[in-house]
Amino acid sequence: MDKYIFVQTYTVIKKETYTIPGSKGRNMLMDLTFDTALPYAPLVIFVHGFKGFKDWGTHNAVAKYFAENGFRFLKFNFSHNGTTPEKPLDFVDLIAFGDNTFSIELDDLNSVIDFACNGGSIPPTAKVDLIGHSMGGGISIIKTAEDSRIGKLVTFASISNFHNLWPKEQEKQWKIQNVMYMHNSRTNQQMPLKATLLNDLEQNAARFDIIKKAAQISQPWLITHGDMDTSVPLAHAHEIKAANPHAKIMVISGGDHVYGASHPYSKDTLPGHLLSFCDASIAFLK
Repeated sequence: MDKYIFVQTYTVIKKETYTIPGSKGRNMLMDLTFDTALPYAPLVIFVHGFKGFKDWGTHNAVAKYFAENGFRFLKFNFSHNGTTPEKPLDFVDLIAFGDNTFSIELDDLNSVIDFACNGGSIPPTAKVDLIGHSMGGGISIIKTAEDSRIGKLVTFASISNFHNLWPKEQEKQWKIQNVMYMHNSRTNQQMPLKATLLNDLEQNAARFDIIKKAAQISQPWLITHGDMDTSVPLAHAHEIKAANPHAKIMVISGGDHVYGASHPYSKDTLPGHLLSFCDASIAFLK
């Protein structure tokens, strides 16, 4: 009589937290969500947007969903996003927020990729994939064009021009006063942006031209955008797609800027539009 041995495996999704040095002496808090049975699974880095942070709304649920589908999911707070490692859910460091620049964010993202590829604290990887949301999409486009360690790119409601983050007519007064305040409707804070951000954009105009950088990307790329996005209109996605005809585009019918998510988010399931985005992204990255 033949004998059969049945082996039952258990999936355990784990989240580990790390702190690494960021720009100008400020630390960055990050976390890695993964299936303990797949320590060398492909690694995805999530790049949050303007006035965003790694634990906003559905981000942890998305990380878990990716881990359940065979990925390691790394998300982090930019060093100057206004949060701190001790207070990751609140904008308690508005001095840092005001000092932020696009150069700082690209340096931060480079440090995160170094962390993932060097393997000092986690199993190393030769390639990472990026998912960038909104302003983080613009940062991810530039970084993908510049860094061969990035295997694939997914953008999520990405901007096509950094100047679209504020009213163009405010730039002259911004330079005169050296600071502009952006209202955060969720927290009711007036969040400062020093003119150094605008100066950085102007002094590095070629590097920060998202459309020109989009045209330089040779890696596989999935562009996603909701057609009901009132923060970053769908036209941005079409402009990016026109610059890189090889990229794939997915328009989410009825999708808003965050694909139905909110902060805080207490439901056990992902919003329908966000779930569609996750499934499409997972299929693309696999």
